[in-house]
Amino acid sequence: MDKISVLICDDSALMRNLIGRILSDYDGIEVVAKAENGQDLLDKIPVYKPDVILLDIEMPVMTGVQFLEKRRQLRIDVPVIILSSIATEGAAVTMRCLELGASDFITKPGGSVSLKINEVSTEIVEYVASYGASYANLHGKTVPDPDYFTHQIKLKAAAKFVAQKKGEEAAKLVLPAAWTASHPKEPVVITPEREGGRIEIIAIGISTGGPNALRDMLSSIDPELKQPVLIVQHMPAGFTAEFAESLNNICPLTVTEAKDGEPVLNGHVYIAPGNFHMTVDRKPIGAIIKLNQNDLRNGHRPSADALFESVAAGYSNHALGVIMTGMGRDGAAQLAEMRKKGAWTLGQDAESSVVYGMPKVAWELGAVQKQVPLAKIAGEINRLAREHAL
Repeated sequence: MDKISVLICDDSALMRNLIGRILSDYDGIEVVAKAENGQDLLDKIPVYKPDVILLDIEMPVMTGVQFLEKRRQLRIDVPVIILSSIATEGAAVTMRCLELGASDFITKPGGSVSLKINEVSTEIVEYVASYGASYANLHGKTVPDPDYFTHQIKLKAAAKFVAQKKGEEAAKLVLPAAWTASHPKEPVVITPEREGGRIEIIAIGISTGGPNALRDMLSSIDPELKQPVLIVQHMPAGFTAEFAESLNNICPLTVTEAKDGEPVLNGHVYIAPGNFHMTVDRKPIGAIIKLNQNDLRNGHRPSADALFESVAAGYSNHALGVIMTGMGRDGAAQLAEMRKKGAWTLGQDAESSVVYGMPKVAWELGAVQKQVPLAKIAGEINRLAREHAL
């Protein structure tokens, strides 16, 4: 079994070492090199051939943004995850990085040189496992499934709990079972309560791999689409307004960050704001968006399950639900509820997903009528929306 190879680029030697220690603590990941600026990174990529790059933004000689510009010119396809404090201060810079081809981003807690980096160690490992495994497998390597690293994260959390909570509490702890590679199960057969009707709303749930997937999909959406589109993308607070604006620049429909109490307009795309669940409240005079900060669902706020649940309740068989790339199971259970009520449903396929987690669970639950590659999701949405118009 091969390892996911990582190249870390940060101008702080302390940060390079701290991030390196986090990753080196996981079986199946190897830090092959470290670079101190963008130019150093460019020099090392052909030598070490990484599967994924962790990139700081603020650096001397060549910044992270300048590296991404050069990466695009040179057509370097290694996935890049932004890891920088500037993301907390300038969401616009982060969105610029995504526009230039960065795959995703993680914010450093506590500043550029942060001793609190361990607070986001789980995110670092999950993103490296997800994007790195996807790239490595496409380039002839055989690396562990992202679930293997999630299993290790759980084991380490359990060990930490035992160390902190000795005695009776620790004795009650159930350790995760030995990890084995999981494969999609035969889906449950759902018999809808009624046939699919007119599509009056489109709801989408997406997570890891989402920023670029949404850019691809929304750029091809039908400019004449009549239905409103509500999207839950797992993203921190402070970034979704800029993310919506960046999508608005490439989508033929208007894209905005959702606001509490605003009416749901046809032909409009709404992005759930970070740290808020987004639901839809359908009334005789029209639907309105509701935002809340209720408890996390499936570890997330916003949660796709919260959105899908409200759509199932309000629209029954007059809706289209779509679940796309993402780690975990958020959205799967409530997409199944939408399907039971007769809603139309789509899921992204394994081959085109950065992480075939959320769509896989949805498929196994019988929630997905049809699995579609990313390149064809917009076309399927356009076709269904047109054939089952308001």
